[in-house]
Amino acid sequence: MEQASWRCSGLRWSSAQGPVLEWDGGRRSALVRGKRVAFGVAGVAEGGVRTCIGARGHACPLRAAVPGRSTGARCEECARLDRAHSVAADTLADDPRPYRVYLAWFGTGMVKVGITAEERGSARLLEQGAVCFSWLGTGPLMAARRTEELLRAALGVPDRIPYGDKRAVRSALPGTEGERAAELERLHAQALALPAWPDSLTPAPCHPVDHVDAFGLTGLPPAVGEVTELVAGAALHGRLLAAAGPDLHLDTPAGVVVLDTRLLRGWPLIPATNNAPPLPLREAKPINPPQEGLF
Repeated sequence: MEQASWRCSGLRWSSAQGPVLEWDGGRRSALVRGKRVAFGVAGVAEGGVRTCIGARGHACPLRAAVPGRSTGARCEECARLDRAHSVAADTLADDPRPYRVYLAWFGTGMVKVGITAEERGSARLLEQGAVCFSWLGTGPLMAARRTEELLRAALGVPDRIPYGDKRAVRSALPGTEGERAAELERLHAQALALPAWPDSLTPAPCHPVDHVDAFGLTGLPPAVGEVTELVAGAALHGRLLAAAGPDLHLDTPAGVVVLDTRLLRGWPLIPATNNAPPLPLREAKPINPPQEGLF
């Protein structure tokens, strides 16, 4: 008899509930530290094929197959549709909602600027795996966009940091909140002092928010490997040590392994069996020597 499978629709963060895996059909699985995480991927004979997750709440009409290493988990057409309606695509200039500009810190010398709808609170920062952050200001979308571009040009602050770089430094962060916030505070002061600050964006004082406890990063051992993709018939077993952004740090028989939960989406998942082969891993990115700062 064919075994029932679940399809993951993604990991969601909230400041109240923490990380939760969501499944097609509305089911939810809270990710509590220390929890055993074990799942298998349905075999090819049982329909073990990764299919597009669709876009904007609509299923992919073609149920197109997507590559195992894709973190987007969408076919080309659904990816185009999803991006066309995103804030990042600059196609929503008439969005009336207020937006916040933020500075997010991921490790020494790793600060980025970004924007998020005010109504989302800090969810965007949790989703990105920001170790600490501070708001810079609030205003209309286009003013927030101009401020983001201003900081990129004037201060050399990027709007994106690769996930691999974020993962590599999580087990070697400065030990105190003050040490982690120091770089944010310096950059925040430089940002507010810029002469071209948009008039319609209300500046915010620097109040760093630290996520080390929320993510479970205190005492986190270095990862030995990262899951590269899911494959039909394979499985993963481990105990949850930390969750940051889309990443789960799991204590497995092979050592600490990082699973990017975006790789789960679109696969039919089943209970793990002990005789299933493990998921493919690559060696974890080594930790680079800490920098003095951005400048």
